[in-house]
Amino acid sequence: MAKPAPKLATIKKSDKRWQSDVIVDMIKRYDFEYIALNPGASYRGLHDSLVNYGENDPPMLLCQHEKIAVQIAHGYARVKGKPMIAIAHNLVGLLHTPMGVYYAYLDRAPVFIIGATGPLAEPKRRPFIDWIHTANVQGEAIRNFVKWDYQPSTVDGVPGAFARAYSVMMSARQGPVYMCYDAGLQEAQLDHDVEMPPPGAIDVPTAPSADPGALEKAADTLAAANRVAIIADFAARPPHGWNHIVELAETLGASVWDVGSRLNFPSNHPLNLTMDPEGCYKDVDVVLTLDIADFEKPTHTRDISTRTVISKVQEKATWIDIGFTDIEISKWSMDYARPFYAQQRMIADPVTTVPLLTKLLKARIGNTKGLNEKIARRKEEIGKRHAENRAKWSKQAQEHWDAKPMTVPRLALEVWDAIKGEDWVLTTGDLGSWGKKLWDFDRPYRHGGRELGTGTQIGLSLGVALANKGTGRLVVDLQPDGDLMFDAGALWIAAKYKIPMLIVMFNNRAYYNDWNHQIVMAKNRGTDPSRAHIGMDLYDPDPDFAGLARSMGWYAEGPFETGDDLKPALKRAIEQVKQGKPALIDAVCDRRNHG
Repeated sequence: MAKPAPKLATIKKSDKRWQSDVIVDMIKRYDFEYIALNPGASYRGLHDSLVNYGENDPPMLLCQHEKIAVQIAHGYARVKGKPMIAIAHNLVGLLHTPMGVYYAYLDRAPVFIIGATGPLAEPKRRPFIDWIHTANVQGEAIRNFVKWDYQPSTVDGVPGAFARAYSVMMSARQGPVYMCYDAGLQEAQLDHDVEMPPPGAIDVPTAPSADPGALEKAADTLAAANRVAIIADFAARPPHGWNHIVELAETLGASVWDVGSRLNFPSNHPLNLTMDPEGCYKDVDVVLTLDIADFEKPTHTRDISTRTVISKVQEKATWIDIGFTDIEISKWSMDYARPFYAQQRMIADPVTTVPLLTKLLKARIGNTKGLNEKIARRKEEIGKRHAENRAKWSKQAQEHWDAKPMTVPRLALEVWDAIKGEDWVLTTGDLGSWGKKLWDFDRPYRHGGRELGTGTQIGLSLGVALANKGTGRLVVDLQPDGDLMFDAGALWIAAKYKIPMLIVMFNNRAYYNDWNHQIVMAKNRGTDPSRAHIGMDLYDPDPDFAGLARSMGWYAEGPFETGDDLKPALKRAIEQVKQGKPALIDAVCDRRNHG
């Protein structure tokens, strides 16, 4: 039988100070709440300082892969609006992280990554192992998709570099940073006082606001418009919420397209025309974009067969951009997309700028005869289109109701029926947009943000669940099967650290996005579409996700192929989550989206 952990008073403390203690002092100085890591000898000095000098406060979360550690921090930042730490062991641990780091960079998520290297002093290196685990310069492995990386050469450089990294990370556009510490530096005894940031120093500068003249011009343009569309992407990032966007849209009577990197607008608001380009951009002569990453995706119709795009916005429309377009763009990644030729552009934070714009607009509306009535007519027209969309989607969801396996819309409705009476949070993906079409996202915290690439969802979902731990909210992950197959070991983390969450498998037993592309290619080339599944399917054998989850300490049931069988299983699982346990229900659904 394992011995109980010793009481804090009996834990042996070092009678000396170590240079890695200074790193811990900085971690505490910036109030980090958690550290996700996979252990490694390169930071054994820091690890000892975290456990014994720092008394494991903030607590460390053991992860099975460094990518998952980064993704947990990423999901956490989406919810909290503040960072947590991920630690990666020297060169080999760092090379496990790039997928997670890259998506944090694309998603503008502040993640503080700590690494280690060396020892840099050659006489201190063990033969072979310390040589192959040391790089020149280590940060170059991820330099193209972090905002900043640095490796202090002395302990006196640790506080200033740490403080700078924090400020760079949290200043818009936000993104990950990497701080690397030499193993020799960490393990050396601290023999002098190190200057720390002074009390009262500001951690992050205030966000930029728009030039007053540019804002006045934008207000004039919007007030004179025949019809306005608002496109929001990162604009309502937490913890600020979405009230400023709602107020602006209602003031203008504008249609709104929520791109969804963060939840920017209520899904069931009458002005929400997301997923309806024909309605959202009809007769629009002014488009206002708020902190967007790519203007084409929400405004163009794409043909995946021919790789062509067609704009749904009339050519003569005026575009106004408020956000951080062309700020901190990569020299390596082409995430900056096609050039955005807006007629009016402001480098400014929408969180602070939009309320100022709304105030200017209200003054103009009050002083312009007939404008209130014009806006009221726009609201009525957009609201009617919104109601028609919701009714259409609801009707579509009823089609093939008794299909086996169940349709994706049936799965969405069954989960919604089970959770709608709870205070719920959706982690990332929403079943190919059926969640947004059928659920009521009525609070800013309902959604952590849209899904990213394959191999990202379980890590992000764990981070979202961790950030919501203790709130009483029911955290739901609609988990694709292919995604979980990348990182199944991550399930252990939720059980180990008692992170309550409900996983409902979005299990179509395939990497179906790519399967669909192969169907397109077969049709284009006149080849056999029935062979499109080769190299895409996840059956024969069928993964037993419920059995896998139970082996990791979860409550789990399934697989279920019909909605009738799924319904009671969801209720049983939710009761388990309310008791503080993670629960997984394996729902098998038709591969087609039926939308």
